[in-house]
This record gives sequence, C-alpha cells and structure tokens, in this order.
Amino acid sequence: MSVLRAHKLSKYFYEPEKFQVLKDVDLTVERGQFMALVGKSGCGKSTLMYILSTMDTQYQGELEIAGTRLTDQDQNFLAAFRNKHIGFVFQFHYLLPEFTVLQNVMLPALKLGNKGKEEVEANAMEKLNMLGMKEHATKLSSKLSGGQQQRVAIARALINNPDIIMGDEPTGNLDSYNSDLVFEIFQELTHTYQQTIIAVTHDASFAKRSDRVVEMSDGKIINGF
Repeated sequence: MSVLRAHKLSKYFYEPEKFQVLKDVDLTVERGQFMALVGKSGCGKSTLMYILSTMDTQYQGELEIAGTRLTDQDQNFLAAFRNKHIGFVFQFHYLLPEFTVLQNVMLPALKLGNKGKEEVEANAMEKLNMLGMKEHATKLSSKLSGGQQQRVAIARALINNPDIIMGDEPTGNLDSYNSDLVFEIFQELTHTYQQTIIAVTHDASFAKRSDRVVEMSDGKIINGF
C-alpha cells in the first residue's frame, strides 16, 4: 500500500535566471519501504525532498501522503501535518543543547498535544530503549558523542509514530562505524516495525543496501521507478 504519491512535480528557480530544476517527477513509495534518493549535486534530489516533506510549496503537480492531498494547503495545516505524519533526521542532529536527551525526544509529542506528559515520557523512553540510548536519558544532549546524538535525533523523529521518516544526508557527519549503526537502525525500523524511510544520501554503501534506490539526473528520475 502506498504511503506517498507524487505526480508530475515540476519546480522552477528564477534567480539569477529562470531554470527548471524538477521536470514532471512521478514517485510512489510503499509503506514499510526503505528508499534511498541519490544523484550528483545539482540533480534536483534535495529540491524534491523539500517538496515531499511539504517544506516547499512553490511547485506544480500533486503530492499526497497517507491519503491526504497536500498540494495547495496552507502553512498552518502543513506544519501540523508534518509534526504528526513526518519525522526528520538531518545531517546535523539539531538537538537543543540545554535540554536533556529525554526532553529533546519528547518535544514533538508535547507540541502535538494529543497525549499527557506522562504518556509522552513513557513513549520517549521506549524509543530511546529501542535505540540503545535509555541510560543516557537524563544527560544533556550536548554531552553525547556525534553518533549518540544522531540516535537521539532518530528517537525524536519516531516519537509521534510518523507515516514517513525523511532523512537528509543522515550519515553525512558520521564516521564509518556510526554510519553503519544508523543504517542498521533504519533497516530494523523498516523490516521490523514497517516504518517508511526516504533518505537523500551521497553514501553509495548506504544507498545500495537500502530496499530501493531512486536515482535522479537533470531534474528527472532515471532509475528505480
């Protein structure tokens, strides 16, 4: 069953002159699939990811996630939708350094506001335990290693049980050991928990071990339809 469908996505940049960066892109992603989006710099993959994540609304075409049409929705609707349905893991973890690990993971769920604080805390501890970070729950996030911080960022992305986790170079700042660890976490999330993951990556090893590799060139998908 598909969780994301994009139809004929086109995108133009207008500075310094008009340039078409995406050209009628069609993409369907199945629930529980681990998909890597690859291509050379400038091919359009990051632009596509921003549209799929609902961050960029200036495009032509249609986008649907979890059965909801997202094209032409207002920013307040999209912000609420993102918090509930999409988890993000970036190249940099973006944890709040003055907050503990547990507080960082709880933040998106507290913002969503559909569960009490105790239930959110219990859920956050469950996610940290799943990622081998439970014993670090009371530490300040700034006291962790880079690999540990990225695992906390994954726990935070999972806290609202999103339909999709979107990763933007999620191993880009990590050494090979921690890159492998993050990959193994993503693989377990998809194969054990049926979590859908879409990750933009330059890491060829990371990409080829995913369930599906979608390659872009010159604003189009050329492989992995």
